[in-house]
Amino acid sequence: MSAYLPRAVAEPLNTDMTAFPATVLTGARQTGKSTLARESELIASRAYVTLDDIGVLEQARRAPLDLLERHPEMTLDEVQREPELLLAIKALVDRDRPRRLGRFLLTGSANLLLMKTVADSLAGRAAYRVLHPMTRREQLGLGVTGSWSRLLDEPFERWRSRLSEDRVGPADWRDQALRGGLPVPATELPGERARSAWFEGYVRTYLERDLRDLAAVQSLTDFRRLMRAAAHRDGALLNHTELGRDLGMPQTTVRRYLSLLETSHLVTRLEPYAVNRTKRLIKTPKLYWTDSGLACHLAGVEPAGEHLENLVLSDLLAWAECHVSDRPQILYWRTASGMEVDFVIEAGDRVIGVEVKATRSPRLRDARHLRAFRDEYGEAVAGCLLLHTGEDLYRVEDRILATPWWRVM
Repeated sequence: MSAYLPRAVAEPLNTDMTAFPATVLTGARQTGKSTLARESELIASRAYVTLDDIGVLEQARRAPLDLLERHPEMTLDEVQREPELLLAIKALVDRDRPRRLGRFLLTGSANLLLMKTVADSLAGRAAYRVLHPMTRREQLGLGVTGSWSRLLDEPFERWRSRLSEDRVGPADWRDQALRGGLPVPATELPGERARSAWFEGYVRTYLERDLRDLAAVQSLTDFRRLMRAAAHRDGALLNHTELGRDLGMPQTTVRRYLSLLETSHLVTRLEPYAVNRTKRLIKTPKLYWTDSGLACHLAGVEPAGEHLENLVLSDLLAWAECHVSDRPQILYWRTASGMEVDFVIEAGDRVIGVEVKATRSPRLRDARHLRAFRDEYGEAVAGCLLLHTGEDLYRVEDRILATPWWRVM
């Protein structure tokens, strides 16, 4: 058995359990939720019960209150398999006076807030966290995400010295993208052939079991075609009409299938940045896969620039998820004229622009969109990063720093 690799979200998750009667941890299947619940020092002392056990699942359906009263504090794994269980949890939580904090830790591979079959969201009674695929530094056993907080806390003038102090060392971004962040292919499998077989089994299990728990899908073949087409559009603007036309599917079906992928935490919609938050709701989001390795496998391609973007986004999302309050927003910026910045970190009244280039020697022109972003929002921009695949760390111009991606992640 491999040694347990600590996860950055464990500490904020533990904090949630000191403040709420129930805490919900969701994430794509095989991101390590069960391992975290059973092996993290902060959580492992709790009783562990899984709805993958047929007997437990049957009791959850027929006698949920009896199941929930087995232990004074318990972890319930794979709760999406019986969504009605949340009603019983709500009843128990509301009956407790005073409230018993940390009574339930619920884990599952579906976003309960997006599931139509979930009768209650436990609003006001539960904290919600997402376990994203492992960051590079989690894979190395460090239990942390990238250095985004350090950049937000420091003035731009100190970014270069802070990042130069990093001792994690370089990595091959293509290998990192192919392995992704799902623990087994990322840390345990020896080569490309083994990882390919694992990803194929992952997709098959999702289609044949996990998807059935969420909704009735008439054609698994069509659903897989949609997955493959979406993988070819990793990091692109989401266009339901174009996807439907290419696949010969009604737009309503495309929307439904993508919604199921989002509910399963397999894809992420990245919303646009605008000072006016209402405008964000009417602009087109970008679509990313949660895991770069899965995206490469589904598309059947070698890693390209969009997969390096995917790696950066995964780290950013894992980092944002670790905030107990005032979680930063991860967005993108695009103008009507086509100027675009891959990622915008918004934390309070400070923003950072991040542009990702799969080149070892970025040119001055590679920073032109960051320059436009900086000029547009002025002093609100703490600084901008031009992430690249080389080794040089240098100031491009006012509040724009070029740095190897691995110095930040």
